[in-house]
Amino acid sequence: MKSLKWILILSFLLLPITTAASRSASAAGNGLTTATPNTGTTSGTSTTSGTDATTGTGATSGTGTTSGTGTTAGDGTTPATGTTPGTGTTPGITTPGTGTTSGTGTEYPPATDRLDLTIGSATMLHNGATYTSAQPVKSINGRTFLPFSSIAARYGFKISYNAQTKESTATSDKHTLVFKIGSDYAFRDGIQTKLAGATFISNGYLMVPLRSWGEMAESTIAVVGKQITLKWSTVVIPPKPTADFEIQPAEIYAGQTTVTYIDHATNATGLPFVDERWDGRLDVFPMAGTYTVSRQVEDSNGVWSDPFSITVTVKAPNLPPVADFTTDKPQYRIGETITYTDISTDDENAIASSTFTGNEKVFFEPGDHSVTLSVTDKNGLTGSVTKTVTVTNEVLYTKDEYQRLFTPTGEIYSIDGASVLQFPAYNYVIQSEPSQMVRSNSPETLVQEGVAYRAQLSGQVRFMFHNVNNIGYPVTMHLLATNMGYADAKVNKTAIGMGGPTPSPELAGKLATARYLTSEASKPAPVWTTIAPGETKEILPDIAKVPLKAGDSFSSYADIFSDKELLYTIVVIAKDKDALTELPNLAVMPRDGLHVRGTFYNADRSIEVNDTLGATPQRIMIGEKNGVDKILDGIDEMTGELEYNRGNFGVLYKMHLSHVAPHTMISLNGRGGLYTGAFLVNGQLVTVANNQVLKDNNQAGVLYRTGDSEETVDIVFTVASGSNLPVAILFTPLPALRQ
Repeated sequence: MKSLKWILILSFLLLPITTAASRSASAAGNGLTTATPNTGTTSGTSTTSGTDATTGTGATSGTGTTSGTGTTAGDGTTPATGTTPGTGTTPGITTPGTGTTSGTGTEYPPATDRLDLTIGSATMLHNGATYTSAQPVKSINGRTFLPFSSIAARYGFKISYNAQTKESTATSDKHTLVFKIGSDYAFRDGIQTKLAGATFISNGYLMVPLRSWGEMAESTIAVVGKQITLKWSTVVIPPKPTADFEIQPAEIYAGQTTVTYIDHATNATGLPFVDERWDGRLDVFPMAGTYTVSRQVEDSNGVWSDPFSITVTVKAPNLPPVADFTTDKPQYRIGETITYTDISTDDENAIASSTFTGNEKVFFEPGDHSVTLSVTDKNGLTGSVTKTVTVTNEVLYTKDEYQRLFTPTGEIYSIDGASVLQFPAYNYVIQSEPSQMVRSNSPETLVQEGVAYRAQLSGQVRFMFHNVNNIGYPVTMHLLATNMGYADAKVNKTAIGMGGPTPSPELAGKLATARYLTSEASKPAPVWTTIAPGETKEILPDIAKVPLKAGDSFSSYADIFSDKELLYTIVVIAKDKDALTELPNLAVMPRDGLHVRGTFYNADRSIEVNDTLGATPQRIMIGEKNGVDKILDGIDEMTGELEYNRGNFGVLYKMHLSHVAPHTMISLNGRGGLYTGAFLVNGQLVTVANNQVLKDNNQAGVLYRTGDSEETVDIVFTVASGSNLPVAILFTPLPALRQ
């Protein structure tokens, strides 16, 4: 009995020790690693026995107590379940130590990555995003293996392979991990580490043990059933700020240039800099030479940037330019051409502008005339000089003689408008040619969208548009052609000229005329298109490319040919609308009662003069009321009314002058008011009056001068929109040249 009594007493005393050992053995047998993290930093080593692949070292501290039955059997990757009273007890998790502290003394908060895996599956869940690994997670003899390349990529490692040594390397900014095929040893940062199992190849991919990877990559591992969770901490250290800056201007002059410093510094935190250091910074550099300016900036974390430096080359002080000019003679006669030569200088040879005042090409009054030249260099410094030009009482040319001899072609000279009527008017004959012309000019001022004109025509047609947009918003103009027949129609376009959009109606008309005549003279190859029966096409898409803003004017001429009858429609719509879609819904615009729209025939006029012109002053009148050049009549096809082409706009005139006397000036004198436009003279374009207009009948524009012998002269023109008729083409003898 005594023996039995002592046996019972010893059993009760030994029971707690046996139970604890049983729990420890159970945990070891089932691959359980128990660590109790808390807020403390006392490091320790978690206890591992058996073949578990989830055991790793870490900093373990805390007072929590772990109890449980720990009896879950399996493949060695499933920890036992336990009861966790108190705080800080997490079964199956190893916890790495404290965060990283940067060398500047600033501690940055760690960021935690989480990777969820499943044994037997290739699916990886990384911070909530799904990825597929190269191979599924494998469990072999109680050890878990991961595909090296896929797991390393999730950690942000760069991967490489050495075929000679059969080593796979994962590199980050913190560690270098090296694994060798078939080896149970690996290296971390050059230090050999014993692995929980030898690596192997699965379907061409290296597999590494889970527990060893966790240790080498400083991760915690939690395994519940077939679910594996890896967690690791990364310290986010913002890059250093940069102190970049720029110095303006590029050229700096000692004692003169105020320097501007333009900040290009960057800060990854996005916060303002708390301090900066400059070395060599000056607003004005006092002496010529080379300077170095450096800067550093400090961010809100107390981190200073590396120095950023700029080398500045400072030039000697800039000197103002020296203005100077010469004339080709010391004194001049009345009506004698003066040649001015600018000989200004600058210390940097950088004169930006020169302006003469009083430098007439010729003087018609005797005496001393002051001429001033002002020059400015690229830095804004100026210089000026005034000299005297002396004109004697001797007359070389009168003003009238000089202008007739030397006014450039296309430019304006003064004339006595009343005296022009004393020039005999040449009684020429007009031959009309069978040509068709459409003029779309009413309403000239557009006040609504709609159809401006419609005509059914075949053969060669010249279209002429001239309109001003007063609708209140941007619009576009379109020329559409509809094939009303039963067979394909072929259409081509040749000479085209457009002017505008521009706020100036006169400029629009001048540009359109000049461009049309230039195109006509070049004899462009036809551009063909085909229109099927019942089809509508846009014929002149170029006129719709640029919308007319409110107040803009637009002019155009275009030569169109069709081998079959087509219905042509000129439409005006808002800029964002489609002309073909809108066409069925558009109403016809009412006429404005002042301008012209209609179809006209015999719209080309030929004038041939075989008599000599220019031996004495003469004139040929164009567009004169009750004169030879009659107003063309036609029809408004939308109303059926008779229409008169007032102003004969769109009519093409061709003058052939067989005998123009030597030393004859041909010029244009507007008799009906403002005139501007263009002419082809012997195939060369002459604009009247270049960058100006003939304001009244006291001005004329030079078209041509004959030489020392009689010449044949051909002149082609059409009256420019925005101009007025009649006009007089003048033929006046030139005075003799004198020395």
